[in-house]
Order: sequence, then C-alpha cells, then structure tokens
Amino acid sequence: MLKIAVFGTGHLGKFHLNNLQQMEGVEITGFFDPNDENAKAVAEQYNITRYTDVDALMDSCDAVDIVAPTIHHFELCSKALRKGKHVFVEKPLANTMEEARELMKMARESNIRFQVGHVERFNPAFLALKDISLQPMFIEVHRLAEFNPRGTDVSVILDLMIHDIDILLHLVKSNVSYISANGVAVMSETPDIANVRIEFDNGCVANLTCSRISMKKMRKIRLFQKDAYIGIDFLDKKTEVIRLNPTDDKKDFSFDIETNNGIKTIGVYNPPVKNTNAIKMELEAFRDAIINHTETPVTIIDGYRAMEVAHLILDKIANRHH
Repeated sequence: MLKIAVFGTGHLGKFHLNNLQQMEGVEITGFFDPNDENAKAVAEQYNITRYTDVDALMDSCDAVDIVAPTIHHFELCSKALRKGKHVFVEKPLANTMEEARELMKMARESNIRFQVGHVERFNPAFLALKDISLQPMFIEVHRLAEFNPRGTDVSVILDLMIHDIDILLHLVKSNVSYISANGVAVMSETPDIANVRIEFDNGCVANLTCSRISMKKMRKIRLFQKDAYIGIDFLDKKTEVIRLNPTDDKKDFSFDIETNNGIKTIGVYNPPVKNTNAIKMELEAFRDAIINHTETPVTIIDGYRAMEVAHLILDKIANRHH
C-alpha cells in the first residue's frame, strides 16, 4: 500500500481526497489543514485523521499530496524532499523563481518522484489527440473565467494562464525566443486579464488571452499547422481536426472545395473523447510512477519551465506600467 498524506483540504483538496479514497493501492495516512472548522468537517466526512504537526504527518507516509496555497508550497515540498518523500504539488510549483530553483536542485539530488499538478494535460479533449501528429506553427488560446475571489491571491497568469503555458511548452518542442504581454488589474491587486504573444525558436507563434472577469467561461486552444487545423475545447471536452487532403481513414466526413490550384479535399474528424476524471488520472499517474520507478508525466522541470515563462510574462506586464 502506498501511504499518502494530504496537505491542504480546501476546495481542490477535497477533490483530491475523494479521488485518493477511490484509488487502488493507496492509503491516506492523514491530512493537515490549519483551519479548525474545515479540518473538523473533513475529518468527519472522510473519516481520516487530522494532524496538527506537519513533521508527524510527513513521517507517517511515503508520499505527500500538497494542495495548500502557493505560498506554502516551498516549505512543504522542501521538507518532504529532505525526508525522502515523493511529492505531488499543485501548480504553480512555488511562489517565487528562487524557491522553484531551490526545489529543482533538491529534487535532482534526491531519488524521489516529483509531479506538478498541471491537470489540463489529463483533460480528455487533449488526450484524444495522442495519436495525431501535432506540429503547430500558430496557436490561439482563450481561457476565460468568471470572477471568483478564491483565486485572487495570485495573478491571472499564475492562476489560469499557467495551464496553457504548460500545454504550449509540451506541444511546441522549442525554446521561447520572445514574449510580449499586456495585463490589467480590474477587480483585484494583480492582473485579472492579460493578452500575451509568445514566439518560439522554431517559428511557432502563440497568442494567449486570459481573463478571470468574464461573463462566460471558455477554455479553448486552436492549433494551426501545415495542412491542418485542430480545435481543443477543454471546457466542453470536444476536439476537432480539420485536414487538407486527408490520406488516412481518420475522418468522419469530407468535402471538396475549389481553389486556384484545383480542387482540394477537406476532411473533418472528431476523435473520440473518453469521459475521464482528470484529477484522478493525474494522481494515478503519480502513484504508478512511484510504484514502477518511472518518470512522472508532469515533472518538476515541466513545472519549473511553466513558472519561468509565467514570470517572464509578469515582468513584461509590470514593466509596461512603469
């Protein structure tokens, strides 16, 4: 049995508890939450032990699941690493780049599995593309959320856009060469809406719009590559692939259009999207990496790179306003 301890049982932490309780080969040894009222409710609802001593809880387990606010990530991760515990930590990896660098160094020197909770990697609409060759040259991203005071301790970049930054870096196997960004704080002290352009060494360009003060929700990525357009709807869990002159049988229907260069065939394909639970999948992947001694699907390096780009964006926005 893999013994896991949970740190932070707020809104997202409860989702983690639900999923961990349903997972095979996992035992929750206890949880830590500084809020007495919440902790009492959690202990009763899930029938698990509340610890008030972080060290004692860490000593009770093989792996930690850190779902605490970002400001506590470094302290909890570094303590777990020093104790030789496997770490799952929610995104963003840490609160500052210094902290992230220090964690990278510690993780490199230890023999543990480390996973960062970039859950959109496990979104069924994204997973539906795993057999399709993706070499995007232009990417358009919209992630719009309604205002919720719960996430405003960090800017919209670290709160929401970081999901898309991670997906971009995962898709575009190239280094970032240039970033331009603009953001505005409307409802909170940090940017609530931002528009960012990221250019990569291989010529790919990504345009990202992110807001947490929208009237309606939207989470879409559109990829444009030679001879194909791919749309991924992370919210409605739908994926479509539209290709020019499709050669294989991966199409639901096709039609011809006349162009100056003769008739072209357009194939439309909606890959089957499985109804899966992304949080459960990422936690299962973490469990499997520990048991099988394999690399986690979202490594500490992935978490670090996403944070690094997010902070470059924040710097650009800050400099624009001075």
